Order: sequence, then C-alpha cells, then structure tokens
Amino acid sequence: MDRPQASALHARALMEGRGGRETPPELPELADAAMLRAKLWTNPCWFSFRLNYLSLHFNNPVYGFINARLDLQRPDFAVLWSLHVGGDGTLTEVVQSSGFPKNTLSRAANKLARLNLISREVDPADQRRVTLSLTAAGRDAIAAVQDQMIAQERRMLETLSPSERLMLSDILTKLVAASESWPETIDGAGTAEDDAGR
Repeated sequence: MDRPQASALHARALMEGRGGRETPPELPELADAAMLRAKLWTNPCWFSFRLNYLSLHFNNPVYGFINARLDLQRPDFAVLWSLHVGGDGTLTEVVQSSGFPKNTLSRAANKLARLNLISREVDPADQRRVTLSLTAAGRDAIAAVQDQMIAQERRMLETLSPSERLMLSDILTKLVAASESWPETIDGAGTAEDDAGR
C-alpha cells in the first residue's frame, strides 16, 4: 500500500472513531500490554483516552508531590499557578484559564487567602472587581515545587523530537482555543469537577 492510501485509511479510521490506524505501529514497550493496545487502537474514544492517560502520568505524581510538600489540593494550586504564569488577575480570569468550575476555585482562593499565599485587592472604581495576587509566601510555594513539575513534563516529552514537540504544542493549542465552544454538560449531566483544570 502506498503512502497516500495509508494516510487515507488512517484519516478514515480517525473519522470513524477508531484508534487511528489500520495497522498499529510496533512498539516493543507495549508488547505485554494487550488491554492498553486495545484502548489505543480499537477505542471509539481514542482521543480522550490518550489525553486522560497522559494527564494522569503528570497529575498523579506532581499533585501528590505538591500535596505532600505544600498541603494543597489541585484546585488550590491551579489558582497559584495561574497567578504565577499569568500575573495578577480576577477569579473569573483564573477560571477561564483553568477549566475548573468557578465555585471550586472560589473555595480554593478563600483557602489561599487564609493561608496568606494570595492577597485580594478591591478595585476602588468597581467594588465587584477583586484582583488576586501572589504574596511572597505564594511565590515561595511555587518555587518549592516548580522544578519537579518541569522535570516531570520534560521526562514525558523526551521521546519526541523538537519538531514533534512544536507540532504537538500547536495542535493542543488549537484544541484549547476551540474548547470554548464545547458543551459543559451532556443531556443535563453535571460538570465533573475532577476532570477539569490543568
């Protein structure tokens, strides 16, 4: 089979919701992982499986470490990280950049303020606008765990070439931008808080 035909079969498999290939690649690391191979190549939800599987390989060790080191839960740290990366901002801005529900991050912000990890400043011109900022203690908390977070991500990406990393970044960015139009619930189901946020 020539390359254009193989590409067409691959594209059709993706569109039909199968794992993405007519013939899965040979990966010695998966030789003894029959169920994992099935979830990769015959899974109608191939995209979400891959994302969730990889996310767990970051989230479980990293947030376990953060909890042990800082006694903070994932939503708490999502607020800190948002302010660290994005600078001072409102809770609404933190929510928009995180994916967690607003009530979850509101509770997290209250906890962080009690712990003196963030401060709040009310806009004199608009009492409804409250800006959140990292305190010195909040910056210290980030510094205590940031190197381990970066190291875990680098371990996860080291199998990819620089051009593959750039392509992956571009594709995922496109999906993040498109996510604003996706429904938050299906058939009236509630939003799963534990599946949101980064």
